[in-house]
Amino acid sequence: MHLLEPPIVNQIVIGHFADPFAVLGMHRHPDLDKLTVRTFQPDADSAAVIHAKTGRKVCELEKVHEAGLFAGAIERYKRPFPYRLQVTWGENTQDIEDPYRFESSFGEQDLHLMGEGAHYRAYEKMGAHLTEIEGVAGVRFAVWAPNAHRVSVVGEFNNWDGRRHVMRLHPGIGVWELFVPGVTEGALYKFEIKTRHGEILPLKADPYAFYAEKPPQTASVVACIDRFSWDDAAWMARRAARNAADAPIAVYELQLGSWRRVPEDDNRCLSYQELIERLIPYIKEMGFTHVQLMPISEYPFDGSWGYQPTSLYAPTSRFGPPADFKAFVDACHQADIGVFIDWVPGHFPSDAHGLGYFDGTHLYEHADPRQGFHPDWNTLIYNYGRNEVANFLLNNALFWLDRYHIDGLRVDAVASMLYLDYSRNEGEWVPNLHGANTNLEAIAFLQRLNELIAEYAPGAVAIAEESTAWPGVTRPVAEDGLGFSYKWNMGWMHDTLSYMSRDPIYRRYHHHDMTFGMVYAFSEKFMLPLSHDEVVHGKGSLFGRMPGDEWNKYANLRAYFTFMWSHPGKKLLFMGGELAQEREWNHDASLDWHLLDRGWNAGVKSLVADLNRLYRSLPALHQRDCDQDGFEWIQADAADESRYAYVRHNADQTSMALIVCNFTPVVRESLRIGAPRPGRYRERLNSDHVDYGGSNRVCSEPLETEPIAWDGHDQSLVTTLGPLCAAIFEWEPS
Repeated sequence: MHLLEPPIVNQIVIGHFADPFAVLGMHRHPDLDKLTVRTFQPDADSAAVIHAKTGRKVCELEKVHEAGLFAGAIERYKRPFPYRLQVTWGENTQDIEDPYRFESSFGEQDLHLMGEGAHYRAYEKMGAHLTEIEGVAGVRFAVWAPNAHRVSVVGEFNNWDGRRHVMRLHPGIGVWELFVPGVTEGALYKFEIKTRHGEILPLKADPYAFYAEKPPQTASVVACIDRFSWDDAAWMARRAARNAADAPIAVYELQLGSWRRVPEDDNRCLSYQELIERLIPYIKEMGFTHVQLMPISEYPFDGSWGYQPTSLYAPTSRFGPPADFKAFVDACHQADIGVFIDWVPGHFPSDAHGLGYFDGTHLYEHADPRQGFHPDWNTLIYNYGRNEVANFLLNNALFWLDRYHIDGLRVDAVASMLYLDYSRNEGEWVPNLHGANTNLEAIAFLQRLNELIAEYAPGAVAIAEESTAWPGVTRPVAEDGLGFSYKWNMGWMHDTLSYMSRDPIYRRYHHHDMTFGMVYAFSEKFMLPLSHDEVVHGKGSLFGRMPGDEWNKYANLRAYFTFMWSHPGKKLLFMGGELAQEREWNHDASLDWHLLDRGWNAGVKSLVADLNRLYRSLPALHQRDCDQDGFEWIQADAADESRYAYVRHNADQTSMALIVCNFTPVVRESLRIGAPRPGRYRERLNSDHVDYGGSNRVCSEPLETEPIAWDGHDQSLVTTLGPLCAAIFEWEPS
């Protein structure tokens, strides 16, 4: 009665048949003019068809293969109808839904847009989605694997048996999908992929999974992320209306797993909920405007710090479920704290359950290792020229901004994306079609990324970690730039840290390490980073780089922070810097919070908090961070005294700050400084203040200008600078 050719029967029972909807489920048999039902239920003893509405048995199916293939004709019904299957294994009989009776949920428009690389909500179709079809609850699974012979979804719900739920192929785009009734939230799953050569690959995690097992386990987890009720509407409205270039942005970069741990509970990490209770009040106390989280997309190896993610759409389960991460972001916003995340589109790990060799071909990565393999990190490189791959990544960026209300993406390792010869020797890379070393596909991808962020997420920003002199990183795409909001100023970081690490007696010979950044300070919109990269791999801590005895180290660090916060550019400080952490960062341990029992460390923390408050409240220090008209040198060439003086202006010239820095341990008495405007200059912050651990050579009274020409100005003032200190004065008209 089943009228199936023996080869097809054999392929079904061994899990090789790739078109289950052509055979299984309900069909009208052309020769018999009857409805037939076929089902494969491995190891079952019997099967019958039950009418879904009446509950009556309408057909007992014949067992046509001992492995569990059943078939039968239905006598009394001429038209297809909703049905269930009654299946018996030994003494266990179950009524189950047949996944092969449900139509596809993919429309032609979805498939077309995905093929064009222009479906910017593909995450609403791909992956695993709890849904209800014809009153039946279950999960709709979808995965892109165009070169696979057969794809099945496997999990606890089918004993990880790849023969049970073979998926439907949409051949034009290569998407496989299947609605599996009865699967519920929390179910573990992966995809079993058989290649065109008949090889069954290691089970693959879902590239679009919203949740993943806690490492070292690697399964994807069915999750609904749409139930959360946001309370940050006011924040999102303010963000959309804000001019980010003129806004104060002071970022606290952190790795969630090592900011603070719980020593009395096996040194475990804090959960997202505990971070709401402990981290957010700390950020408020410290005055930072934003947190920047090192990558939170699920990653298997703790030692990668998140920079080798395998589930780009899943916030790591190390700290809790997706809803708890949403709650963390929401709580930040309600506390007026923005949230940036590190985003890693430049490479991905080669773990067997990940994207590498996904369908038996180099699907996401380039096949040629000269294009598709990162020698520095032993990772794989995305093929940005493939529409579906670019669409996957662009979707992911928009996903975080949309579904998690993230305020900005710090794009990791942009230089490695832009240059085909990045970290490669001659003969180890493939030139572009013009014979040059620029990655044209990656450039187009980054430009499209930034266009989409501007279009779909008003007020959100994109920040490039780009370490070369690539022109126009923050220039608009319409002007042939890459379109980023900000670029990390790696040159400034390198030069100034090099200067600060030197004994003050030698600084006079390297004076312009501190001034050179102003030569190009406005060629891009810059963020000044003192990031995690500066406190790992043997570099030591920021505090450890400062020269001299203990007092001098603290004084140097305080002066350096004051210089940074008063310098043009948005600010970023990695966690622990504000504590004057003495050792390198260790991702397996908490910050050394006990250091705050010491006055000097507590003083540095107080200084950073006061710098943030002053930076936010004084328009001159932030409104023209990216505008050369907002900066003016007063003294740039006092190399013998290692002294610097400069002025910051706001947009309408109503606010002005004068900054004076002394990077020697010598007190500078009766120091005359040119003043751009007459009036009073009130000291708002001095890194040598006793509250910060300094010698307290401060100006308690406002300084009045005198009509004595100095430093090219008609007015000047006289002050005293303590040892290794920087002071910020606010201008007040007379």
